[in-house]
Amino acid sequence: MFKWCKLISVMEIRFTLFIVLTSLFCGIVSAAQERYGAYIPWTTYEAEQMTTTGSVLGPKYGPYQVETESSGQRCVKLTAKGQYLEFAAIAPANSLVIRYSLQDGPAGEGLSARLSIYKNGRFVDRCVASSRYAWLYGKYPFSNDPAMGSPRHFYDEIRVKGLQIRKGDVIRIRWDDGPGEYCIIDLVDLEAIAPPLKRPLNSLSLMDFSGNAFNGDYTQSLRDCIARAVLEGKAVWIPAGSFKLTGDILLPANVTIQGAGMWYTELVGDDNLYADANRRVRLKGNGSNIHIADLAITGKLDHRNDKEPNDGIVGSFGRGSTISRVWIEQTKVGMWIENSDSLRITGCRIRNTMADGINFCVGMSRSIIEQCTARGTGDDCFAVWPAVYSRQLFSPGNNLVLHCTGQLPYLANGAALYGGESNVIRDCAFTDITAGSGILISTTFPTSSRERGIDNNFSGTTVVENCAVKTCGGFDHEWGWRAALEICTDKRSIAGVIISNVHIDSSLSNGVSVIARNGQTLSDAVLRHVSVAVYGVGADGKYGLFIPAGARGRMDVRECSLGQVENEGKEFRMER
Repeated sequence: MFKWCKLISVMEIRFTLFIVLTSLFCGIVSAAQERYGAYIPWTTYEAEQMTTTGSVLGPKYGPYQVETESSGQRCVKLTAKGQYLEFAAIAPANSLVIRYSLQDGPAGEGLSARLSIYKNGRFVDRCVASSRYAWLYGKYPFSNDPAMGSPRHFYDEIRVKGLQIRKGDVIRIRWDDGPGEYCIIDLVDLEAIAPPLKRPLNSLSLMDFSGNAFNGDYTQSLRDCIARAVLEGKAVWIPAGSFKLTGDILLPANVTIQGAGMWYTELVGDDNLYADANRRVRLKGNGSNIHIADLAITGKLDHRNDKEPNDGIVGSFGRGSTISRVWIEQTKVGMWIENSDSLRITGCRIRNTMADGINFCVGMSRSIIEQCTARGTGDDCFAVWPAVYSRQLFSPGNNLVLHCTGQLPYLANGAALYGGESNVIRDCAFTDITAGSGILISTTFPTSSRERGIDNNFSGTTVVENCAVKTCGGFDHEWGWRAALEICTDKRSIAGVIISNVHIDSSLSNGVSVIARNGQTLSDAVLRHVSVAVYGVGADGKYGLFIPAGARGRMDVRECSLGQVENEGKEFRMER
């Protein structure tokens, strides 16, 4: 394993010190949180644990149900205007996030509602919720037509800042009005956020180019600012505010894009233009030494079409680039990165996308996803897929997913490795993965090209270690019940896997499984210090470790606590 190097700017130091001091003051950092998953600077309050005039739903574990997509498979349903839920804050905060679900419109167009926020009985703010960017139907890649049935993607989120919440304050969320028949609340996050960052030295401000922002569209202004900044060797400063973008922002080599903070600087799409795949919010890397930090990207995507290009952060970031503290919502993907070496993505939040959270795809080498969270994604929260559909500039492998947290995707898995050399998932946490596995190692997707002489199947040693997997292993619409941790030898064999110190709790299906198709095999595999506390929560007849008929190969199982083990594979050996 190679060494990771880190350059810390003055802004990074300031931000980190604020988070550490705030968390210590609030007393919300636990030993378990430090050990598994990302550092979480917010406190989550589950709706079903609040005082409410509504009804608690769940738990349920099958597909196409709002309870299954809810945190802990439970939520609160408000069915009359004026109903509410409330809770006492256990730590100071100045912002909140509400995860909610509203009824869809009859033609799939979505409905809106108003929610009010009260503190200690006094009104403090009102926000608009919408189901416009939620609800998908039918089979992959899904439809917006309710007549297709099989609904999913029930939830969206609102974030509100500028609040003043003290420890002990009672926060009430009330459903005020709207044409729908209900409003469902899953959870509320409270967070103490830092003040906006100040403009750095040696930077050009986007506002200096705002003369080109016609009708509030800052696309050309940002392009012009970037071009001038690269020419003069300066950073691009985007101050606090909401800035509409309606076209690609190409990021050349040696550019730095700096915002005032993920809660303050927002790049937002135009709802009226977002049906055109070329008019979306897309930051596209096209060089080395690119740096993006401290901003949010909010798209306006309401469908999934894999023939369209991805929006969000995409492209090639060459060598030595960073993406830090970026919040992305309502785009097709959060980040779809190709042809990058030693890229570092840290402290980012991905929410409510139509597809993947962060995907390391073609030609990704020695890159890291660290301290990132993903919630409500429409595909894998974090994935490494060394695909070959375009030219590969770096040999894929030695990538690391470290101290990340994945929650509540409505399709696919928490973290997935689909090939490459010696990739690693370490110190991560995955919870409520109810449409797939918490962790999946699979050869389902293509990773070789005979024409180009490329074979990116698993090689070296693939490692999963020191991870917590809770309430995972849900129903995959194409594969049936996935295990909480699964090795899938589908179209290719897999060799060289070490899974160690993984703790699985309350698996909805099997705890661990090795499945096969097409006669492929698993070899040189080790399961060490893996525990499965509870399994079969959502489905009967499941096991702590399950090897189905058709599986081939061998796995060493050492010092594990798995519960009941079932091996139906006549050509699969377990050495214990």
